[in-house]
Amino acid sequence: MCSSVTTIGFIGSGNIGTAVAGLAIAAGHDVVLSNSRGPETLSEVIAGLGPKASAGTAEEAAERGDIVVVTIPFRAYRSVPVAPLAGKVVIDTNNYYPQRDGNVAGIDDGTATSAGLLQAHLPQSSVVKAFNHIRSGELSVDGRPSGSPDRRALAIAGDDLDAKKTVIDLLDSFGYDVVDAGSLADSWRFEPGHPAYGPSLTAPAMTDALAAATRTTG
Repeated sequence: MCSSVTTIGFIGSGNIGTAVAGLAIAAGHDVVLSNSRGPETLSEVIAGLGPKASAGTAEEAAERGDIVVVTIPFRAYRSVPVAPLAGKVVIDTNNYYPQRDGNVAGIDDGTATSAGLLQAHLPQSSVVKAFNHIRSGELSVDGRPSGSPDRRALAIAGDDLDAKKTVIDLLDSFGYDVVDAGSLADSWRFEPGHPAYGPSLTAPAMTDALAAATRTTG
């Protein structure tokens, strides 16, 4: 449960990572941010987030985080440290963009997903895909109290029910309803090119959008 989470680690500190870190701090958590360039390059980001934020290496963020958010370009997923994430919930915000990441045959032919490949890279972790279909600027401002009629819903996918419950509780504390899209094999349903990717949807509308998704392969 998110009430037991005290520190959230971030492997990657771009727009989405920084936005999620801000929400985590507002919900009472400490955050440890990292990037590929070194902790010293994050001083301005840390100053902006305040005293509950600190910087470290990717390994330090992985070690210190009770939950760890991976928010780096998909092409770099094999750089995510494996051992310190064993036994932990890992939130995957990544999207696969062939023009940026290069073509991956399994994703292109529909036999794999980007989140599933991260899970295979982290066999002792529980990967849950989330935050990949909302813009960072919207993430920072669209949260609403539980029960609000216009509360925005975010989709998640994962293979571990307990891990998904942890992420659902976390997202609820951030101000969002959650719709479970299924397993990591179903995570394509809210990736680029599908109805759930991008628009602000309530939970019923998100459920419909996920159901309407059709996977095309090249």
